[in-house]
Amino acid sequence: MSALTQSGFSIQPSFPEPESTKRVRAAWISDVHLGTRTSNAEALLRFLRDYECEKLYVVGDLIDIWQLRRGRYWPQTHNDVIQKILRKARKGVPVTYIPGNHDEFVSTFAGAYGNISIQSKAIHETVNGQRMLVIHGHELDTVVQNAKWLAYLGDLGYQFLLSLNPAINFFRRRFGLGYWSLSAYAKKRVKDAVNFIGEFEKAIVRYAEQFRVDAVLCGHIHNAAIHQLGAVTYYNCGDWVESCTALVEHPNGKIELVRYPAFPVRPTVQPVSLDEIAFA
Repeated sequence: MSALTQSGFSIQPSFPEPESTKRVRAAWISDVHLGTRTSNAEALLRFLRDYECEKLYVVGDLIDIWQLRRGRYWPQTHNDVIQKILRKARKGVPVTYIPGNHDEFVSTFAGAYGNISIQSKAIHETVNGQRMLVIHGHELDTVVQNAKWLAYLGDLGYQFLLSLNPAINFFRRRFGLGYWSLSAYAKKRVKDAVNFIGEFEKAIVRYAEQFRVDAVLCGHIHNAAIHQLGAVTYYNCGDWVESCTALVEHPNGKIELVRYPAFPVRPTVQPVSLDEIAFA
C-alpha cells in the first residue's frame, strides 16, 4: 500500500451519479468565475445538488470582477449558483467565503453574516484531527502581488484561449467526444507554466508551515491536485472553468478530488435506413 493511500486521501477523480445525494463532512470549491462566459455554472450546480455537506468552503474567485468591469455578463445559471449557496447557508450549513484576487473587493466585508463567514484564511480540522490551512493562494503569487498590470495582461491572454474552447468542443461533441480545454493543454505543455505551478506549490507549503498545520488547501492556479510535499499535504481544488473539480471530505476522513464533465457527452445516434424502418 502506498504512502498516499495510507494518509487517507484519494487522487482518483470520481464521477458521481446525479441521481444519488452524497453526504460529506466538508466540500471545497474555488475559481468559479461567475460573470464570465467560460464559467461552467451548470456543472457546479450539479455538484451542489449531488453533495450535501456539513461545511462548505468557497475558496476565492467565485465572482470575476475583473471580467465584469470589461463587460456585463450574468445569465440565470450564475444567479442560480449564488442562490444555491445562500440556500445551503439558510438550511444551517456553515459557509466560509475566502476571497481571491478576482473578487478581492469582498474582503472589505469581512465578518460573520449568519451562517456565512467572510475571511482571508481558515483552519479546517478533519475528522482524523489533522489541521488544514485554507487560503485562495494569490497571496503567494508574485505576479499578482508585485505586477498587477502583468496579471491583468496574463488574464486577457488566458481568457482568449478560453474563448476558443466552445468552438473546439462544439465539434468534439458532434463526434461524441468529451470536453477538452486548449488553455489547460497549453498550461501543461508550456515549460514556464509548469515551472510556475511547481514553484507555487512549494511556496504554498512553506507558507503553511508557519501555521503548524498538516495540510494546506488552495485554488487560484486552476490546477487540481493532491500532493505530499515533505510533511505537508498540498491540496488544490481546481476550478469550474476548465477542470470542473472540487474536494470533499468523507465521514471517514478521506479527502477526495471529484470531477464533473463540463459538458455531458451525448451518445452518438446511428443512422437508420429506410429499409430498416419499412421492415421493422
